[in-house]
Amino acid sequence: MKPLRVLIVDDDWDFAAGLALLLRVEGYEVVLAASGEEALEIFKGEDFDITFMDVRLPGMSGMESFFEIRRLKPDARVMMMTAFSVEQLLRDAVDGGALGVLDKPLDPDKVLDILESVKPAGLVLVVDDDPEFAHSLQMYLAKAGYRVLLAHTGREAVDRVLANGVDVLVLDLRLPVMSGLEVYLELKRRQCSPPTMVVTGYAVEEAGVIHRLKQMSVAGCLVKPFAPEALISAIGRLMQNPDEKISAPS
Repeated sequence: MKPLRVLIVDDDWDFAAGLALLLRVEGYEVVLAASGEEALEIFKGEDFDITFMDVRLPGMSGMESFFEIRRLKPDARVMMMTAFSVEQLLRDAVDGGALGVLDKPLDPDKVLDILESVKPAGLVLVVDDDPEFAHSLQMYLAKAGYRVLLAHTGREAVDRVLANGVDVLVLDLRLPVMSGLEVYLELKRRQCSPPTMVVTGYAVEEAGVIHRLKQMSVAGCLVKPFAPEALISAIGRLMQNPDEKISAPS
């Protein structure tokens, strides 16, 4: 799994460098910015798992920078930092979606606990040729803490698995270019098949294919429509035990 990417925004360079050193020693990838304007420019071209933002910055304040970052990337995770009492401003930040507020000087253990809490649970590839259905699953899985990739054809699915080190594959059986069965067989041939949950809206018509896939160690099958919670539960179990067989409606 790739290390978390962290952005530290603080004009106190000694403080920022010290925090960056702590996080890099723990294996995190860290980028520094000395102003809100610099942070915004960085955000336009890069993504971060979490940002630590000082409230008091030269030029654009930390609060102004936070709201601009959230406008630019609404899902950005930002933790405010301050050595001063600005209670109303900080309440506004939390109400606007900030993760919370850290008082300076920072407690290193608390910082590491925060980073541990935002670690994504793993990488899931959702393969379905229905864009609306695929994006809805992406939304639910992202809310559950997973990183999610999408593929809409069988060939695209194979390429993404080979390129990205997928932890769990959610595979629709009816796909253009290559069927779900062909995708799974190709990944098995290449010895690169992650734990796989197959998905179908045609359980009766595809009963034979489902039976064959289960015999080949597919984890389980979900029949459309299904509750997103059922998929999230299955993925969570597969992350803990990749060899588990999932009992699900079929």
